[in-house]
Amino acid sequence: MSRDLLRANTEGPEGRRDAFIAATATAVPEHAVSREEVKTYFGKVFPLDGARLEAMMAIVDHSEIGRRFCILPVDELIRPRPLEQTSREYQNHAIRLGGAVARDCLGRAGMRPEDIDLILTVSCTGFMIPSLDAHLINDMGFRSNVKRLPLTELGCGAGASAVARAQEFLRAFPGRNVLIVAVELPSLTFQRQNLSQANLISTILFGDGAAAALISGRAVAGPRILDAESFLFPRSIDAMGFDLKETGFHIVLSRDVPEMIRSQIRKLVGCFLARNGLGLEQIDAFVLHPGGRKLLASIEEELGLPRERLQPSWDVLREYGNLSSASVLFVLHEWLTKRRVAPGGHGLMAAFGPGFTAEQVLLEWTCAFFCISYFSRPSGPPGSSSCASRHATRSGSRRGPSPGCPSRCFRTWPLSTRPFPWPPPSKSCFSAVRFFRLWR
Repeated sequence: MSRDLLRANTEGPEGRRDAFIAATATAVPEHAVSREEVKTYFGKVFPLDGARLEAMMAIVDHSEIGRRFCILPVDELIRPRPLEQTSREYQNHAIRLGGAVARDCLGRAGMRPEDIDLILTVSCTGFMIPSLDAHLINDMGFRSNVKRLPLTELGCGAGASAVARAQEFLRAFPGRNVLIVAVELPSLTFQRQNLSQANLISTILFGDGAAAALISGRAVAGPRILDAESFLFPRSIDAMGFDLKETGFHIVLSRDVPEMIRSQIRKLVGCFLARNGLGLEQIDAFVLHPGGRKLLASIEEELGLPRERLQPSWDVLREYGNLSSASVLFVLHEWLTKRRVAPGGHGLMAAFGPGFTAEQVLLEWTCAFFCISYFSRPSGPPGSSSCASRHATRSGSRRGPSPGCPSRCFRTWPLSTRPFPWPPPSKSCFSAVRFFRLWR
């Protein structure tokens, strides 16, 4: 089937050019820091008086964060280091974690690097030129003509913003594939000499990690991106960000951020959903950035949501802390791998970042069915070399037995998303053709 015909088949009944979330993946570094370790080191590192130290210990206890992950052991993180060393560590670990999560995401989607048409990299906790995407292209074998778009300086909101940019690209270039890779290493912004409340809170709140999402213009059994919206809060430029000084990044974090979100969230969400003919009661999946306990609690209260509706966000906060731009993709991964949303159900992704900005993305869960073609001549059983040579992967490209053979691919799918019964009704070798049809 020609590429042009494939594109036409993904535009939808009214010529709409759709974008689907084909797969997600997450990764964290190997060094875990528990809540008790944070309390132990806090008093050793920061020269705080008794009352203030006691107040910070109370914040740690009520943070809802059980552990976080860091690229270095805590004993190394708390040592002063020159900016040059910090920059070198950021580059080395960003490439390592970014490559790991990109490979995992491609594997989950059944695709190869050469299937990707745009790489969208996201980070705000370090700086490198050439950007991360250039390193991934060289290390992983992406096409030399793949498009690149690094997103920086959007902070915690960049994960949702990247999903929105991917949708816009796929509207312009239907049938293509976009790989989003977000890597954040906030532990490298640790400042032991900075006793500001913002720095102390960030020491309690942030953790290191990476996430990836593969957004495809080809129909898959996963969320379809319906719409996206950005909103810049007026006169809020000083609410959040970084100041770059001789010792590195210094966090800017206003205590008014939760209240700012509280004051606008109901109106923002209501107007965004109404524009798409929906109400809050029609949202089945809340994919919300876990910026912190106060932020999530404020959203729950203002939107009238019980805690279980936001449980994946709370779970990510507990297990990983605030991962900046990667956080909302971690929450999306929780929804896709551990929760079930019925076909036709809607999801709301939302994240917040410097500017001060709110990013919203509207999702709709779908169910895809493959158009199956059967070969007339018999061949080996599923899993054999003669069978595998004729199979196509879930992404539609002929690849061979891994993951192209249905015995290794379709059996691993959740029952709710298998496109047809397994094993096949006959012994004829069959192939999933590069054609999908959405069932709504």
